[in-house]
Amino acid sequence: MLTKRVIPCLDVHDGRVTRGVQFGRAEEGGLKNVGDPVELALRYNKQGADEMVFFDITASAHGRATMVDVIRRTAECCFMPLTVGGGIRTPEDMHAMLCAGADKVSINSSALATPDLITAGADRFGSQCIVVSIDAKKVAPDRWEVFSHGGRKPTGLCAVEWAVRACALGAGEIVLNSIDADGTKAGYDLVITRKISEEVGVPVVASGGAGRLEHLAEVLLEGKADAVLAASIFHFGQHTVAEVKEHLAARGIPVRLL
Repeated sequence: MLTKRVIPCLDVHDGRVTRGVQFGRAEEGGLKNVGDPVELALRYNKQGADEMVFFDITASAHGRATMVDVIRRTAECCFMPLTVGGGIRTPEDMHAMLCAGADKVSINSSALATPDLITAGADRFGSQCIVVSIDAKKVAPDRWEVFSHGGRKPTGLCAVEWAVRACALGAGEIVLNSIDADGTKAGYDLVITRKISEEVGVPVVASGGAGRLEHLAEVLLEGKADAVLAASIFHFGQHTVAEVKEHLAARGIPVRLL
């Protein structure tokens, strides 16, 4: 049986890790400075994290250069797989991140604007390198809509349908971000996670809402996710990666233990 993955997420703004609630933005004063990304990555590497995700929320030319440096420095001292997203718009951007030491690249708004980018990346680097991140918000009793540009712009797309199409285009993994649950610590959106997990043939990473250990177990068991992504519970010292894995193992969920 494949083990379930526990993945800390670092949102990087101007070279520093930040944390917001429901996609709060820097210009609105909605972000907290958490620390240095390389130091945090090294901490989680020692705690037994299965992977690390970096999201460049600056998403500018300067921010991209800063993120390349962050990935390069992290890859030099950490031995877990690294995924990086934010501001990746071309295969050349993907190439730069992979050369810096990333194992996978995550695309979101750029994939929505140019779906062929998924196929171009998969053809050039392999599907295992291409992650499509989906920001979904519940807009009706049984409908979740995809939002772009950091959760600011509605697209009119059904989240489940977009996930299926992204995989058909070559995505090797889906990261599902719940806008409603993001940073609230109220638990993952189990319903949309399960719907997408049942429809696609690639791993689904659940993101948004982790507040208690049981939340992570629930989304793996009831939401049928393949991995859990979390930020606040790790960054602010509420739990370590090792504590999460011990809890999951006690629930009978297969995980890689130190």
